Amino acid sequence: MALYRSIATIGGWTMGSRVLGFLRDVLIARLLGASMVSDVFFVALQLPNVFRRLFAEGAFNAAFVPLFAGELTNNGRSAAKEFAEKVLGVLLVFLVFLTALIEIFMPSVITLIAGGFAENPTKFWLAVDCARLTFPYLMFISISALLGGILNTLERFMATASAPIALNLLLIGALFGIMYGWFPDPGIALSTGVLLAGLGQLIWLSIICFRTGLFPGVPKLLLDQKVKRFFLLIGPGVIGAGVYQINVLIGIRLATELPEGSVSFLYFADRINQLPLGVVGAAVGVALLPLLSRQLKAGDKEGARKSQSSAIELSMLLTVPATAALLVLSTPIITVLFQRGEFGPGATEATAMALKAFTLGLPAYVLIKAISPAFFAREDTVTPVKVAVVALIINVVFALLLMPYIAHVGIALATAVSAWINALILILILIRRDLLFFERLLCLKLVKIVLVSGVTASILWGLSEYFSSSLVSNSFLGIVTLIFLIIIGLILFFCLVIFTGIMTWKDLKDYLRRD
Repeated sequence: MALYRSIATIGGWTMGSRVLGFLRDVLIARLLGASMVSDVFFVALQLPNVFRRLFAEGAFNAAFVPLFAGELTNNGRSAAKEFAEKVLGVLLVFLVFLTALIEIFMPSVITLIAGGFAENPTKFWLAVDCARLTFPYLMFISISALLGGILNTLERFMATASAPIALNLLLIGALFGIMYGWFPDPGIALSTGVLLAGLGQLIWLSIICFRTGLFPGVPKLLLDQKVKRFFLLIGPGVIGAGVYQINVLIGIRLATELPEGSVSFLYFADRINQLPLGVVGAAVGVALLPLLSRQLKAGDKEGARKSQSSAIELSMLLTVPATAALLVLSTPIITVLFQRGEFGPGATEATAMALKAFTLGLPAYVLIKAISPAFFAREDTVTPVKVAVVALIINVVFALLLMPYIAHVGIALATAVSAWINALILILILIRRDLLFFERLLCLKLVKIVLVSGVTASILWGLSEYFSSSLVSNSFLGIVTLIFLIIIGLILFFCLVIFTGIMTWKDLKDYLRRD
């Protein structure tokens, strides 16, 4: 399957999940606002959700796909299935032990990741109860990641990309139940929805994987050399591929020390930021890794380098204009999407400032997703982890320096700075190893993309000022105006892309056909 068609498939289903996620977050903002319950639920959700993003979009896929693809190519389907069964056997033992341990010591875990909650016993113990409900989601989603890795290797991207829709549907159902008074405790109801969503995703992927004939039906507890190799790769890969998620956890821990609502401000801002990151970044990373793995195993180094350059070009083409648009439309977006019910103008302003700070690092976040497969496809997870450690230290230092002056916005800004440092170091390493080459044409296109994005953003800012009276909360006119601005921005950007020669109409059509 063509790289661009794979990216479109993954990105399309991810977009569907994000749209449902926005509906979910709009309902949460309306019913809970930036309150004690919302802060607690977001902490309880992030605990397993960070692991979900690490496994489903990062380390598990990065370590498993090259090894599974190698077994499938070199030794056939039977050997590949047996390898998956061995990985599943060891993984199950680890997950059961980890889940039991965390459930028992959940009060200590909440103290570690949300220490600021300890000052309010009601808030603290509600967080413990909610987290105990959400954490088993990790077990379901980790097994789902293994099944997703099998399907991604077979280029069955649709099943894996569509699975997160179950989480949003169940949480939306729980929110309607809360709205109509069916569930007296909103935090517990939402946390239960997360648990059931994990089970639903596992059942869905199991059915699809079973049809391929490679479903690992009987786990085998055998730690042979190949399985050891997998777990050696996945260890540092958790940090190397998931530095952004680790930064999010650090941000939550620091935010719990700030005034009530800070966790929610960061959560809602990150949800908007996650749209281009999830749709573009995750799609590029997941689609690129199997392609690079096959090209490198076939000895096609030049093809692998071209695929890497194409992924960077496409990532920036889709991400830089999104960054520029989010910077100028952050307040209208938060106003129209969230400002209603318990979510007032003060919460809107605080969330919009956090969104601007997160957005400054958006191209870097996506570059990391597009560059990391170059290491993982070569079974090198050590280099990214070394770079990630540097980025993590910088993130913590900057957050601690900025928090006294700009509160939660400092946490978001520190995350953006560390992401850029992470991305730039990885690029320099690839260039020094002669694994990445920025040709003159690619550099020229990247410069044009930045300039065209700046022009588009300037026009969008002018239009948003002109229509400012329409961009108000709880208004159908506000929603229509925001959609109008987004459509105008997209049309204008791609017209400028064609006009400046970044792409031709033929290029746009070929993106879904190119091998």
